Amino acid sequence: MPRHFLVKSEPYKYAFATLLEDRKTTWDGVRNFEARNNLRAMALGDLLLFYHSNEGKAVVGVAKVVRTAYADPTAKDGDWSVVDIAPVKALAVPVPLDVIRGDKKLAEMQLLRRSRLSVVPVTPDEFKRVLELGKTAL
Repeated sequence: MPRHFLVKSEPYKYAFATLLEDRKTTWDGVRNFEARNNLRAMALGDLLLFYHSNEGKAVVGVAKVVRTAYADPTAKDGDWSVVDIAPVKALAVPVPLDVIRGDKKLAEMQLLRRSRLSVVPVTPDEFKRVLELGKTAL
C-alpha cells in the first residue's frame, strides 16, 4: 500500500499544469534536512498531494513517485536528494488552505503543523479527506 506525502511548489516556478504537460519531472531544489529526509522516505508508487504555495495556496492535484531518491544534480554542495514524480490526476476542485485549516479531520495535518516544509508526510485518512474535499476519486 502506498504511503502519502504532500509536496509544495510555487505555481510560477512549477505548476501542476506543467507537470501534466511534462508527464514527469525531477523534484529538486529541496534544501531542508527534514524535507530531504521525507523525500528519501518515499517509495516507488507513493502518492503525493501537489500543493500550490504562495499563489493559490491549495492542493490542486495528485502525483506519484516514479523514481526513488538519488543525489540532487542541482546541489553545488551538501548531501541533497531528489525524486522523480509523474502526475496522476488534477483535483476536480482545488482544496484551499483555509478549507484545510477549517476541517476538523485535517487539524493534525503536517501542512498546518510544519508549514515551512516543502515536503511533508500525509496520513492515509488525511489523503482520503483531501480527495473528498476536492471531489476527486482515484
